[in-house]
Amino acid sequence: MGTGKEELVVITGASRGVGRATALAIALEHGVRVLAVSRDAGALERLQQDGAGMVEVLALDIGASDAPRAIKAAVAGRRVRALVHCAGLLDKRPMGEHQRAVLERLYAVNVFAPLEITQALVDELDGTPPGHVVHIGSMGGFQDSAKFPGLVAYSASKAALACMAQCLAEEFKDRGIRSNCLALGAVDTEMVREAFPGYQAPVTADAMGAYVARFALEGHNLFNGKVLPAAVTTP
Repeated sequence: MGTGKEELVVITGASRGVGRATALAIALEHGVRVLAVSRDAGALERLQQDGAGMVEVLALDIGASDAPRAIKAAVAGRRVRALVHCAGLLDKRPMGEHQRAVLERLYAVNVFAPLEITQALVDELDGTPPGHVVHIGSMGGFQDSAKFPGLVAYSASKAALACMAQCLAEEFKDRGIRSNCLALGAVDTEMVREAFPGYQAPVTADAMGAYVARFALEGHNLFNGKVLPAAVTTP
């Protein structure tokens, strides 16, 4: 049985691309309230307008040290049915131009924030049905997948995220919270267009968002501690 509390899904990186599409699918197609998190306040306002009263928004930088506390405060004790880590930074540059400050920022958003936010929401994820933490990874970070020049820092951060998803499943075993990673292939988003100029991805953000929404709400029934490719192709 459920807790009787209002349920919601927390989504980071919800202002654009797959994150935005996932938020709308969960709210409009599945009727579950969403807390959408992003730095882009204007884009969040537009998302809220499109969410038919089912989307709450929180504008903040998840890479900041106080972000987990702010997200927990916005949840305000409600049951978190799923936590979807969609936020991610892309860093593409040739070897020889990597800088410590850029790498620290990349890992703060792509790796540290998902762990810290998940940790902050453990009590809210605990319950029946099991809370589900979904890490949105990349085929670039999937073991033995095709790799591309200039993306070493980004791909390595997504590999760390995938491993973390598996480790969290073990950490939460006694509480029943599920943790999985979806390694996305080529999806038509701003990030993919930036990484591969001129390339036309075969999957739309809306189609992938609809899939991620279903997985967030139902994937805990079949998977735990898994890194699952969600890819038609990689560039």
